Amino acid sequence: MRRSPRDTQESFRTISRRGLLLAGLQGVFATTLAFRMRYLQLDQADEFRLLAEENSIKIRLIPPARGLIQDRNGAVVAGNEQNYRITITPEDAGDTDDVLGRLVRLVPLSGEDLEATRKEIARRAPTLPITVADRLSWDEFSRVAVNAPVLPGVTTEVGLSRAYPLGPDFAHVLGYVGPVSDYDLSKIEDPDPLLQIPRFQIGKLGVEAKLEDVLRGKAGTRRIEVNSTGRVMRELDRRDGDPGANVRLTIDHRLQNYVQARLGDESAAAVVIDVTTGDILAINSAPSFDPNLFVRGISAEDYRMLTENDHRPLADKSVQGAYPPGSTFKLVTALAALDAGVISPSETVWCPGYTELGNRRFHCWKRGGHGHVGMTQSLEQSCDVYYYEVAQRTGIDRLSAMARRLGIGVRFDLPMSAISEGLAPDKEWKSRKYGTEWLIGDTLNAGIGQGFVLASPLQLAVMTARVATGRAVVPRLLRAIGTQELPVEAPADLGVDPAFLAVVRRGMFDVSNSRRGTAYGSRIVDDAMRMAGKTGTSQVRNITAAERARGVVSNDDLPWERRDHALFVCFAPYDAPRYAVSLVVEHGGGGSAAAAPIARDIILQALMGGFPPLSAYPESQRTRIQSEREKLQVLEPPPTDGGKSRA
Repeated sequence: MRRSPRDTQESFRTISRRGLLLAGLQGVFATTLAFRMRYLQLDQADEFRLLAEENSIKIRLIPPARGLIQDRNGAVVAGNEQNYRITITPEDAGDTDDVLGRLVRLVPLSGEDLEATRKEIARRAPTLPITVADRLSWDEFSRVAVNAPVLPGVTTEVGLSRAYPLGPDFAHVLGYVGPVSDYDLSKIEDPDPLLQIPRFQIGKLGVEAKLEDVLRGKAGTRRIEVNSTGRVMRELDRRDGDPGANVRLTIDHRLQNYVQARLGDESAAAVVIDVTTGDILAINSAPSFDPNLFVRGISAEDYRMLTENDHRPLADKSVQGAYPPGSTFKLVTALAALDAGVISPSETVWCPGYTELGNRRFHCWKRGGHGHVGMTQSLEQSCDVYYYEVAQRTGIDRLSAMARRLGIGVRFDLPMSAISEGLAPDKEWKSRKYGTEWLIGDTLNAGIGQGFVLASPLQLAVMTARVATGRAVVPRLLRAIGTQELPVEAPADLGVDPAFLAVVRRGMFDVSNSRRGTAYGSRIVDDAMRMAGKTGTSQVRNITAAERARGVVSNDDLPWERRDHALFVCFAPYDAPRYAVSLVVEHGGGGSAAAAPIARDIILQALMGGFPPLSAYPESQRTRIQSEREKLQVLEPPPTDGGKSRA
């Protein structure tokens, strides 16, 4: 069958289009191939020439700069300092023992250092650089750099290392960084390649550990030319990584420094909270330690001194410590009783010095008793018998519920290590824990903050802030991450009748300002800064009936570890609460003698933003206060402006 001219013409056009398309594709391919050949033969000629001469190109990770940690006003409390170090790459070094032997003649390397390096070489991939020594002096660093031709596989590097300029002041808050261990890697499902770099440092405790992902940053890379002997010839290319984000805390570094100095040699903890925002302005545990020792590699002797110290400097007592709150818990008992309607503020309870329950006596701290006392007087004079009575009327479940409402028995979410939940016990808890029923005697003990009740200094500070404001104040430690300010949420209403809170606050005011108050000796006499507080003393030993009969042994006559804990909580100013403070002095004896004077000094320092005028103290104490102030090793205080400079 013959095709028509029209069909023939259409077929010709189709074939022509296909031919042009194929020709175009061939042209593109040929052009691409030509450009690729030009790139390899001309642009990459030097690199391939190096390879041909047995040189090699290697890629190395560049550790990013760790993010800074700052106080609320931007002062650096954890920074980075320049660090000269030496690394060795086993694959490039060849005979590593021979190379290390040459290094010893240039820089001081102990037998311990060499052994640690050999162990690291044995357990790591031969392509990974191993840090042989760091924190070298410039002279040592230079000697190695000059002798690089006879040190195959050895590289001199300038890096950054963590430094804590205020040392012990922030040790328990920040924690410290240290080399990545196998245990660290085992806890991470998909570890960052950075963590494989020997002696790369990560956060081990505190903020450093909790915000590790934020502070670490992202690695950069560099391509280096290495010759056949393993010597680095030059850097071919570098791509810097992303530094870690800076973190700003709510803490005021000057107040933190003052509190640490004021706690001195005591085994103690203190917390200062802004009651309007929940910002933690200071959170201290004493004694402390220098975290720089751990960054640089703590010696066995230094570590032994820390672990064998009976004041436990490595423990963060401010959030990890859980103590019987003693009479500071009477704030909880009073509010629970008022809230339950089992007692009125004006009703009195007779205190003969003890309460009898079956064949057992529960004693008041005042052996002769307080007589008839109402609620404000019971707080002012810290009458135990009053709280035995109202606790029994209220019941443990209501006490426990009020304790949790005020923050005791609640674990607050802060970026610190091993935060204690404390304990607000109830009937169900004892049944689950011990398989036994709750007893009335347990309730009496709980009513005065003894028995099973436990609270951390952080929780006691929150409790005080909530009583002072009637709001569910939530503590916070982070103010900003990077350039992003974290929002401050207005605390919710506590749900306690303001009239009941007013009664308890008045009792706390009388504690510090009434002549019969247990903390009258630690009062503030400046009307604009009047303080309301509550003393507490918690027993750490049992007092037998025989000892009571012959007279209870004074704390001063007991070994330190058998003395009572001393506690004090307070807020100020009374008429317009701004700050709350809690203080625990382990085995300090009485709260009024050991804890209240320190807490008073701390809250004045917070209010003034520096040393307060001596006129804030009772006249009879001013000479002593001035003398004690001169002995404190603190940062130079800023000009006093009534605390207005604290943002």
